Amino acid sequence: MNELAIFGGTPVLEGPLPAYPSIGEAEKAAVLEVMESGSLSGFYGSPGPEFLGGPMVRRFEAAWAERYGVSHAVSVNSATSGLTAAMGAIGIGPGDEVIVPPYTMSATAVAPLAYGGIPVFADIEEDTFCMDPSSVAAEISERTKAIIAVNLFGHPARLAELRALADKHGLYLIEDNAQAPLGEEHGRKCGTIGHIGVFSLNYHKHIHSGEGGVCVTDDQVLAQRIQMIRNHGENVVSTDSAELVNMIGFNYRMSELHAGIALAQLNEVDRHVERREKVADILKSETKDLDGWIVPVVREDCRHNFYMFTVRLIEDELGVAREQFSKALAAEGFPHELGYCAPLYRLPVFRKKIAIGGNGWPFSLSNRHYNGALCPVAERMHEHEVLQYQPPSWDVNEAIAYKLVEAVRKVHASRHLLAKLA
Repeated sequence: MNELAIFGGTPVLEGPLPAYPSIGEAEKAAVLEVMESGSLSGFYGSPGPEFLGGPMVRRFEAAWAERYGVSHAVSVNSATSGLTAAMGAIGIGPGDEVIVPPYTMSATAVAPLAYGGIPVFADIEEDTFCMDPSSVAAEISERTKAIIAVNLFGHPARLAELRALADKHGLYLIEDNAQAPLGEEHGRKCGTIGHIGVFSLNYHKHIHSGEGGVCVTDDQVLAQRIQMIRNHGENVVSTDSAELVNMIGFNYRMSELHAGIALAQLNEVDRHVERREKVADILKSETKDLDGWIVPVVREDCRHNFYMFTVRLIEDELGVAREQFSKALAAEGFPHELGYCAPLYRLPVFRKKIAIGGNGWPFSLSNRHYNGALCPVAERMHEHEVLQYQPPSWDVNEAIAYKLVEAVRKVHASRHLLAKLA
């Protein structure tokens, strides 16, 4: 085999991989349609039909609800806004506890703080990187109001178990499904098993509108609450429902332009996701035999959409440090990252308990602490094992996929030479 590129050999892949071209003629046509309509946003903050948005927003929401088989789809300007709105919709208040995973984007854990909720961290499973139901169960207290499960990297959390746990204790289950469109557990779509599912249309996702998000639910009251929070709900001066009063709202509205692009993307979601799954299948099948290189697990009767192709490097089996292996792999032209987001309880907002105001509110309402390595599995994954390639970022055909395989196998075969990189 050729000399490793990090020692002067020829890399397997020369030059950066081409970016994935996710915008096409359908998206351009949608933008033109909105531009020619003369209305870039159809929302009004006052009572009336336009409180729910313009025609393109409504078309998009209807199409999303139909695709996911839910009663209500409410568009928002980001999944972050959607998570915050979900907290308001389920009635999170000062001192209420919300159990969250530590290994995810910060918005998941910060969302409860907007309403004075207290995030409580439960550890993850080492094979799927999603919440461990046994860790969740151990953190439930008399103050627990909800669980936010993240279908991380495109694989479903143990949603049926978590929903059963939530139902047993009278809790809400919210799904952060930002990374798992078309993911499934036991034939049910990710995002539809919890009380509310939150999707992302951020630029880096499988399908995107630049920025944007969607909340889905089968509960009419929850849907109406999200709609109110999205659009200055305090302006609603009369309602037949006592459950829809005193809802402080924000501007989480999606524009007509973003809705048009999102609708075009939704129509192509199968093509986008299936292409990434094929690349992941090649990587998985062609490298699964390598010692110390643990390819992604897909639980039985689940669909993984491979938003991330996440490998565990077991250094004792590999015989070389993760950082050394990574440097050699990068030199061969294989784009990747080590770890993911550092466990979120390390963030100053948690360690210093400085969320809102100068007196530590809402943490002052709780005796929960965020010191130390609260979640050992998440710590180990981040610091020692996880290596990630992101299929949605790159335009990879079958030939390039096999080049990625060649890069991995080349480095793995010569890994004993990497000790000199220390």
